[in-house]
Amino acid sequence: MWSTSTWQHLRLPFSFFLLPIYLFALSVSPQIDWGKASLAFIALHLFIYPASNGFNSYYDKDEKSIGGVEKPLPVSNELLNASLIFDLIGLNIGFLAGWEFALALFIYGLASKGYSHPAIRLKKYPIISLLTIAFFQGAFTFLATYQVVNQVPIKQLTENPILLPACLSSLMLLGSYPMTQIYQHEEDSKRGDKTMSLLLGIQGTFIYTISVFGLATAGFAYFYYTYFSLLSAISFLVALSPVLLFFFSWFLKTLKNEQEANFKNTMRLNMISAICLNVFYIIFYFCVQY
Repeated sequence: MWSTSTWQHLRLPFSFFLLPIYLFALSVSPQIDWGKASLAFIALHLFIYPASNGFNSYYDKDEKSIGGVEKPLPVSNELLNASLIFDLIGLNIGFLAGWEFALALFIYGLASKGYSHPAIRLKKYPIISLLTIAFFQGAFTFLATYQVVNQVPIKQLTENPILLPACLSSLMLLGSYPMTQIYQHEEDSKRGDKTMSLLLGIQGTFIYTISVFGLATAGFAYFYYTYFSLLSAISFLVALSPVLLFFFSWFLKTLKNEQEANFKNTMRLNMISAICLNVFYIIFYFCVQY
């Protein structure tokens, strides 16, 4: 039985915040193989994502709040072993869904390990690390999920109706990911890491996110209007309205007191965003399909 610390750093509940990309891919899928979709969900959200969390936590050895954990416990070698075991299980489950999906999971795992491993440590390079996260957690995961649940040839993934939402997934992450780093400036500085949020500063992170997230939102509205309907586009904007309201309210508080850029407010934004997007994608799928 693994220790409490190991389970804490695997951060299984944090997978909920990464669920929107998976559900987005399902929501625009014409012919879902639910058996493959179930295997993909289990592999990604119960094993590959937690494995990535644990691996990066092991090398980061954070003493202050991290994503989903306000007070992290000290890590041990057990965490590294657990993360590798989770990786192996996730890859095997992914292989049951399809070799292409398993290969995608393997590539994703390598990229995620490079984020914190001392031999590469992408966290030291703000732009490279942001682009890597945005691509692999966004477009790459969207395309891998779409391919396995629809069982389409890989070459078909380059078609515009599929490629456009994949790119929008990455654009959304390009805008939102620095917000997840906004409360970690002190600890990142101590380790010599230079995240995008640290580079931009607290107010700069908010302004950057407003700009890029706004562009991504317009792109999503265009996608839904072009390939579905005006009602779909409007519904997406309505679904995001709680996120925007909280974001601007938080920004105004932070302008008065930068201490508001803390763990609790960041997690609130993540939770509101994940709930709004997850619920929208589920409702959208059933409205379109049925």
